[in-house]
Amino acid sequence: MPGEGHDSHGLPEEWKYLPFLALPDGAHNYQEDTVFFHLPPRCGDRTTVYGVSCYRQIEAKALKVRQADITRETVQKSVCVLSQLPLYGLLQAKLQLITHAYFEEKDFSQISILKELYDHMNSSLGGTSLEGSQVYLGLSPRDLVLHFRHKVLILFKLILLEKKVLFYISPVNRLVGALMTVLSLFPGMIEHGLTDCSQYRPRKSISEDAVLQEITPRLDDSVSAAATNLGVGKGDRKMAGNHSLGGQNTNVPFSQSEKICNGAWSSNGTVQHLKVPSRTSPESSESEWETLDPNILEESNLKEGVRENAASEQAENLPNECRSPETLPITVQPQANTGHAVLVPGLVSGLEEDQYGMPLAIFTKGYLCLPYMALQQHHLLSDVTVRGFVAGATNILFRQQKHLSDAIVEIEDAHVQIHDPELRKILNPTTADLRFADYLVKHVTENRDDVFLDGTGWEGGDEWIRAQFSAYLHALLAAVLQPDNEKTLSDFGTPFVVAWKNTHNYRVWNSNKHPALAEVNSSHPFQGQYSVSDVKLRLSHSVQNSERGKKIGNVMVSTSRNVVQTGKAVGKKLILNQLGSKNMKLQQGKKFSLDVKKKKKKKKFLH
Repeated sequence: MPGEGHDSHGLPEEWKYLPFLALPDGAHNYQEDTVFFHLPPRCGDRTTVYGVSCYRQIEAKALKVRQADITRETVQKSVCVLSQLPLYGLLQAKLQLITHAYFEEKDFSQISILKELYDHMNSSLGGTSLEGSQVYLGLSPRDLVLHFRHKVLILFKLILLEKKVLFYISPVNRLVGALMTVLSLFPGMIEHGLTDCSQYRPRKSISEDAVLQEITPRLDDSVSAAATNLGVGKGDRKMAGNHSLGGQNTNVPFSQSEKICNGAWSSNGTVQHLKVPSRTSPESSESEWETLDPNILEESNLKEGVRENAASEQAENLPNECRSPETLPITVQPQANTGHAVLVPGLVSGLEEDQYGMPLAIFTKGYLCLPYMALQQHHLLSDVTVRGFVAGATNILFRQQKHLSDAIVEIEDAHVQIHDPELRKILNPTTADLRFADYLVKHVTENRDDVFLDGTGWEGGDEWIRAQFSAYLHALLAAVLQPDNEKTLSDFGTPFVVAWKNTHNYRVWNSNKHPALAEVNSSHPFQGQYSVSDVKLRLSHSVQNSERGKKIGNVMVSTSRNVVQTGKAVGKKLILNQLGSKNMKLQQGKKFSLDVKKKKKKKKFLH
């Protein structure tokens, strides 16, 4: 924090939950693990802070240098990286190696290795890191489809409807991995769609603050934060790094990375002002997330023709820092045949959008994405300024309070529990949807000849699956724009489309024009006539997903097991009976032969 040394125990008010996020509930049950989490921005900057934390534990007697604050038999520590780039898997891979090496030192006062990590990340990672496949490192849609099978599409639609979705499992690495993999199915979401996903205010409670102040100084589980000063744009553009947060022993002395309100220290020591936020903070717009102001949309549409060319020139000529929200129109997206993705900032969404309007503005205006939620953040589930969330939890208290969420995803059992019967009807997959999901499952599970497709990788691979969901979403968007489209939209589910049109992300997307969608086929990728295979598919889905179907399935399994066991028992009995009858015949034959011999001897004797 400005004016404090690297060994300070102070935390910014916005990041008061950082220790509980970096060292999650139940950490003592695992030797090591990794957690992803999101922090709210500081000082009005609207960019989400992405956190990756690796924690380990070691026996205190194994330490070479045992400091005074280590009073327990086992020491848990977490090394945390705060970044302005959503490179979860890449940061995790680097951080795991460094955390292992840091613990191998067996002296937590030796923080030089953390400084090397900090310098390496800031020199090697920049805005261009979001352009390749690095952003998806460690996120495997293939594993997701193998585990959830046909239910993956239900998860996809749940988030499109901006519902309150809670993921639950332990350990935390499986939790955050599954949640972020679902989000990676949305085109551009990981790269550019999460910049506004953690706009929440920490609870200001005297009693809570007192408890935190009492607990935090006594924690042996301190946090070492090597915050990265990473760029969020292209070229040489850099954003301010977040100053390293100290635990009791392992702090990183990087004064050059300190971040000050409305400005950042540059390499030459001068202050560079950050760009003005492109929209207001939640404090000034608590009631605005319900609807978009129609006057803004109408006015923008009227001015669109006049300002279109000027907007494209500004996007090409002006650096990002020089753009102000007053000069940004609702952008008319470029054509799809440009040869590469062209990203333009949208006025309404505030996100970097491509020619199709991707990513959708789902995680904006109070809809949160929290890959891991600490118990101290529980109040966010019922906060009036939070209109929805996609969150992960390992504490069973979150799962027990079902009234605070619309759906609970139990990752261990691949079970999606939707509480509202009406919502279940809305999300009930159509025949075309079931064909789409079955197509994915078959390509992932069946052994096929490897077919390499340009741009999407191996058929059935991670990139290929993401491409299928991208095509599905583009087809849905194109279908919505068509006149007299009731028949086409019925393949996606008419109740679902009606509900989706009432969401914030649809209204934002629909407020803009997307000419590139004219080249997209506006029908469901798996439309077609009803067949016998569809009946089997529907029956299989019903049995797997409905409670009654599960009961019937369990009864069938138990019945077949009993039939097999009964058959074996009957077979054994028949075999025994047959053996017994043979033995009786043999004995009777032996007895008959003995009787015949006796009679012959008697006759001979009498004779």
